[in-house]
Amino acid sequence: MPELPEVETVVRGLRAAVIGDTIESVWIGSRHQPLKSPAAEIVATLEGASVAAVRRMGKHIVFDLSHQSPNHQITQSLNGHWIVHLGMTGQLVVARPDAEVPKHTHLIARLASGRELRFTDPRMFGKLAVTHEFDPGGTEPLDLTFEQFVPLFRKRKTPIKSALLNQQLLRGVGNIYADEALFRASVRPRRRAASLTRAELQRLYDSVQQVLLEAIAAGGSSVSNYVGATGEPGFFQLQHRVYGREGERCLRCKKTPVKRVVISGRSSHYCPKCQK
Repeated sequence: MPELPEVETVVRGLRAAVIGDTIESVWIGSRHQPLKSPAAEIVATLEGASVAAVRRMGKHIVFDLSHQSPNHQITQSLNGHWIVHLGMTGQLVVARPDAEVPKHTHLIARLASGRELRFTDPRMFGKLAVTHEFDPGGTEPLDLTFEQFVPLFRKRKTPIKSALLNQQLLRGVGNIYADEALFRASVRPRRRAASLTRAELQRLYDSVQQVLLEAIAAGGSSVSNYVGATGEPGFFQLQHRVYGREGERCLRCKKTPVKRVVISGRSSHYCPKCQK
C-alpha cells in the first residue's frame, strides 16, 4: 500500500502538473467499490472546477477546488474537496488523451489543458470521494516535535509496531517505514509501546523522520505497482534494510538472518540481534 512517501511523491507530481487547470468533464466506470461518494455527486463537484491546490493528508490526496465567476476574474472557493486514497494498488497519473487507457481504470478527468487525470486500481481498495470538510485524524509525523511524539506511546500496551501503524496517532506511516524506522532505532516491533525508554523514543522519533525524508527524496518505494503522477517508479526499495529481506543477513551485524513475524495481521521484519 502506498504510504506517506509514495503519496507525497504523487502529490508533488500532481502539484507541478495540474494546479490552475480546469476539469472539463469526468468519466466514471461501472464499478462502485472505489466510490465513497455517489458517482453523480463526484461528477457534479469536479466538472467545471479548477484545481487550486493539491496536498497530502496522511495517505490521502486532497484536491482543493475552485469555481471561476462568470467574469473570469474572481475565483471563488468551492465548498468541497476531492479526496483520493490509493489503497493497495491505486495509481493517479496525468496522461495524454491518446495514451492507452489501462484496464481497471475507474475515473478519467479530462482537463482544459488537453490532458487527462486517470485513476486506476486493479484490486479496488482505493477510494474516491468529495466532501465539504476533511480530517483523517492523527498527526503528520514530519510536523510534530519530539515532545509531541513521546505522549503518543507512553501508556500504550500495544506493540510499538502496531502503534506506529495506528493512523489516529501518526497518519501516513505504514508497514514498510515502520519496519525500517524500528530497525534504525534498534527496537523490536513486538515491544510494548509503553516499555520504550525516553532514549529509545528519541531514537525512534529520529528514525521515523529520517526514513520518511529519505524515501520522499528517492520517490518512494516501488515494491508492487506504485508509480508517481507521471508514471515513474520510486527507488527507495533499493535502500530497504529489513523490509522484504526475510532470511537474508542483517546489514548491520552482517550475520543474523532477518526474521519475519506477524503482528496484528501485518508482516514485520527485524533483526533478532540488533533490535531489542
